[in-house]
Amino acid sequence: MNDRPNILWITTDQQRFDTIGAHGNPAINTPNLDRLAAGGMSFMQTYTQAPICTPSRASFMTGRYPASHHVHRNGNDHWPAAERILPAILKAGSDYTTGLIGKHHLSRSENRIELIPEDGYDVAELSDCWPIGRDHDVWMKETRGVEDPLALYPELLSKSPRDYGPGLPMEVQQSTWWSERASRFIEDHRDGPWFLNLNPVDPHPPFFPPKEFLDRYDPASMPLPLYRGSDVARQEAFRQIDQQWKKIQDVRRYDPAEDIDQSGIPLEQRNLFDFPPDTYDARMVKACYYAMIEMVDDRIGAVLDALERSGQAENTVVIFTSDHGEMMGDHGMLYKGCRFFEGLVHVPLIIRWPGVSVPGSRTDALVELIDLAPTILDAAGVDIPRNMQGRSLAGILSGQTTTHKPHVVCEFNEALAGMKYQSHGTMVFDGRYKTCMYHDAGKAEIFDLATDPGEFDSLWGQEGFEKEQIRLMQQHIDAVMATSDAGIERTGMY
Repeated sequence: MNDRPNILWITTDQQRFDTIGAHGNPAINTPNLDRLAAGGMSFMQTYTQAPICTPSRASFMTGRYPASHHVHRNGNDHWPAAERILPAILKAGSDYTTGLIGKHHLSRSENRIELIPEDGYDVAELSDCWPIGRDHDVWMKETRGVEDPLALYPELLSKSPRDYGPGLPMEVQQSTWWSERASRFIEDHRDGPWFLNLNPVDPHPPFFPPKEFLDRYDPASMPLPLYRGSDVARQEAFRQIDQQWKKIQDVRRYDPAEDIDQSGIPLEQRNLFDFPPDTYDARMVKACYYAMIEMVDDRIGAVLDALERSGQAENTVVIFTSDHGEMMGDHGMLYKGCRFFEGLVHVPLIIRWPGVSVPGSRTDALVELIDLAPTILDAAGVDIPRNMQGRSLAGILSGQTTTHKPHVVCEFNEALAGMKYQSHGTMVFDGRYKTCMYHDAGKAEIFDLATDPGEFDSLWGQEGFEKEQIRLMQQHIDAVMATSDAGIERTGMY
């Protein structure tokens, strides 16, 4: 057995914090994530540093805030050469074999393979959202006999009247591909130590799970999203803030007669990766979303089985998280944007570190995704760079401390392409109060999650709250300013 542990880091795409059975959701089936939680520690208050893919991934791969690495946008032309990501740091300080399977998305991937200089991966097999599957496409051709993988998705959509519903069969799903490839990587590198960055694309929209998983969920039994009648007027007031949803829907009501049959609309006009449908059945959408998550859970189980089968489970740190969440109908909204509701910024995190973490334990310490890179370097025995802003979670995992940070920070800065306003918003959450500032838009929100966990009633500007609002704004400004580092190390007086 190696002195240093192997490290398996699994990051799904767009998975909310409240989508794990063991964490208190009886409506979803996640037996393998439940198994992981039973063997490790669940971090119940973990927050992304950006509610959009690329800036979030740039943050947790560097251990730095968006204000410091400056990768704020999806579709950014290139990766800043001065920024080193985790596997490159790991390779420079150790003899770990490093692998990437799945999504990377640290720079523009539209119509090209993204450009990442010196990423530090010994093995890299890429995929992305349909219809650009990359190594997944090759696998479908070589192992599944699919002549034109890029045609599968348009064919599915041409038969689907909605932007959600039964999807492609399991044998061609990306989840089948990455679980096979990850299991092979694990079994081929038994002599370790190794680091595997496993990044499933699911449950990113559009929500098309295999029928065999969707059949396990009865839409009628799905709990409705968080919603009040006042949400329509409240969210319309934020119309000049960039968000993927085009209209607010009363998710309590759905009339199929009001839906438009989408099957005859060309794929490029449907644009279902970036914009949700105007009308939707909220319970059916949630059933599809949960089915996609159970599909991912099933394949994570196969990877965990490969660890056990190869005799490496007791010498492997396993980390499970997601890059950001999904609105999933809360307050009448789907997908994501420049907002900071819990469904969008609060993400799951489970870490199983044999011999260090206490099996089945939980912590409510405030944690940020940028804390994962220094935690991994700690586990690998590699020095943490001085400019890495995250803090290792090793102390919490080992029980040496129960506190971590006074607050968490999240930022959206022109993150989505094709948006009218190119919004800039910031959020600070201290464990009770969440402050949200929408810069240059004249909007702000304050939520007290102790008394209003659904975030229905903003305290901003409320009579009698003035003194506390000033204190919270000072806290917000200080926290956001602290995310910008001072730059190059000083080595002289002048």
